[in-house]
Amino acid sequence: MDYRDRYVDGKGKYIDDMTFDDMLYMNVFRSPYGKAKIKNVKGGLNASELKLFYKSSMGEMASLGGKSNSTYLEPVFAIDNVNYEGQPIAAVFGKTRYESEDLLNTVSVDYEPMQAVSGIDESLKAPPMHEGTENNILAEAELGEDFDENDIDFDLTLEDTFFNERIIANSMETRGCIADYKDSKLTFYVSTQSVQSVKAGLVQALGMKPEDVRVIQADTGGAFGSKGSFYPEYVMAAYASKKYGKPVKWVETRKEHLEAAYPGRGAKARIKIYARNDGRITGIKGDVYVDAGAYDAGTGGFASRFIAYQITGPYHIENAYMRAYSVLTNKAPMGPYRGAGRPEAAFFMERMMDLLADRLQMDISEVRLVNASTEPFTSPTGLTVKEATRPFLEKALAEVNYRKISREEKTGIAFFVLIPASRPGESARIDVSNGKITAQLGGNVHGQGHELFVKSILENELQVEQNLISLENGDTAEMESGVGSWGSRTAIAGASALMKVAGQIKEQVIKKYGKYSPEKLLSGNYSAYDFLKIDYDVNSVNFNMITAERNRNGLVTMKDWYSYYDLGHVLSPVNVIAQITGGVLEGVGQMFSESLRYSPEGQLMTTSISDAGLLTSDYAPNCHIKWVENGSPSPSQAKGLGEAPTIGTPAALARAVELITRNRVVNTPIKLEDIENFQ
Repeated sequence: MDYRDRYVDGKGKYIDDMTFDDMLYMNVFRSPYGKAKIKNVKGGLNASELKLFYKSSMGEMASLGGKSNSTYLEPVFAIDNVNYEGQPIAAVFGKTRYESEDLLNTVSVDYEPMQAVSGIDESLKAPPMHEGTENNILAEAELGEDFDENDIDFDLTLEDTFFNERIIANSMETRGCIADYKDSKLTFYVSTQSVQSVKAGLVQALGMKPEDVRVIQADTGGAFGSKGSFYPEYVMAAYASKKYGKPVKWVETRKEHLEAAYPGRGAKARIKIYARNDGRITGIKGDVYVDAGAYDAGTGGFASRFIAYQITGPYHIENAYMRAYSVLTNKAPMGPYRGAGRPEAAFFMERMMDLLADRLQMDISEVRLVNASTEPFTSPTGLTVKEATRPFLEKALAEVNYRKISREEKTGIAFFVLIPASRPGESARIDVSNGKITAQLGGNVHGQGHELFVKSILENELQVEQNLISLENGDTAEMESGVGSWGSRTAIAGASALMKVAGQIKEQVIKKYGKYSPEKLLSGNYSAYDFLKIDYDVNSVNFNMITAERNRNGLVTMKDWYSYYDLGHVLSPVNVIAQITGGVLEGVGQMFSESLRYSPEGQLMTTSISDAGLLTSDYAPNCHIKWVENGSPSPSQAKGLGEAPTIGTPAALARAVELITRNRVVNTPIKLEDIENFQ
């Protein structure tokens, strides 16, 4: 079925559209406390029967080094203690959704509430959350080399502290799965970014053989990172299906999503720069902290060092020393949210650039040009930038007409590096039968429109009409291995793997007939699968400019949004525009309204989707989208895109806002009173 029929015409088949005979519906009984002792649990499936710990199989950028404590794994069901509001304690199963909801009333828990740790600063001072540990540091790392300020050339120092509050993905479709255990085999349907990641988690948690677990991706209604992780509810559903001998469905409510899905951001930094009077930064030091939540799951264990790793961005700063800490709190574990560390690093660095420009009374573009590089470089923390960044910035400023617009409008800019998760590569599969071509990618599509570039690539590679081509959802029975769709990687890794497999299909036809033609291809049956290894980075530099104004209600809104991105080779211009415009709104949301808020007792105060601050379409700016194509070394020649708007938008918008309010912006979202007080 064509993607337009499946999605635009409402013919998609999502988890909640799927039913099986004699199916059970699962509901999860969750903790109402941020922290409490469990004295007794009665009713439902709980830790007295299923006493397991699980590992999240999300691994993007986890190889950056650092020290992590593996004793903080989360139990599938809480054992002895609950450590965040929404933590699963028990699960119930009914023949209908309504019966299952009613059965939640049969579960009773005797709690002893305890003092919760609700923030980074509090956690650093509080007694250890987990017994047998020394402190609340989940992971820590040092990047770069410490330096003595007496050994570097500088005229002034500047320091500031920043904070990005937690944000939850809030995709249109919440998380969900169906587990179907029959004849010692588990078939697991799931809304996900990676069927392979889910399979690895199930095999580990349940101790099953890999060949006995099959994971199939249902149509997936958005993810933004939240569906790239492995969750305890998946283990509950699979175990219950095995126990009861029936299919088990679970679809989370919006409240559960806010409570227990893995949120992103939640990062704090203290940054100090050493600079000369001409604007050149000669050194940078700082501490980066992330709110990792209560357990070592999702991305909390390595997020802080990933932020610290890229702190210098596109600027050639010869001295850099960063300390990174992932800190435990009584909140749901941290996970990836679109950008996953990249927007945080850009916000911290770009805000310091603006501060330096103001101190030296330089134009914000000039201080960036001074620090941009005229040749490729590797930063002291290990970040490699394989191109000169100053020529790109000069071109970007000209393309967006910065000189003229910045004289007339309240204008902010952001210059940044996008680090896609290209390693270790990706898999692809192509099958030809009955005159049709189907493709699968190891990174599963969840609303990005990958169908468009898949059709375009196969049309070019195999010389066939696009209406004969379809992209199928992920299925571990069809794909021996794969990674996933996140980290701006699919156009680089997935498309390149698809091109490799298309070449193998052509070789099969040539081997059979002595030459290739699309007619010979479509008249036969052919199949090929392969994993394309990518052991190099495909980092790219990008630029945003934003103007803002005060509206009739006295609030600040974004007016115009400009981009100049290096996209390598554009596979689908339509996809590019769609990815950018959606990402812009997410970046604006982080700046103006989106966050998860908690009380000092660890109680979630963001209890509805409206509380979470999602923007409506009237916040959409006028987008002026430009790009350049400097091909990457990958076979597709593409570079990353999906996360770029969420990286550049908050940093650039912060500057435009502070020019209007005359109040420095160091936190996201900006507080309403900071805007209203400067009318």
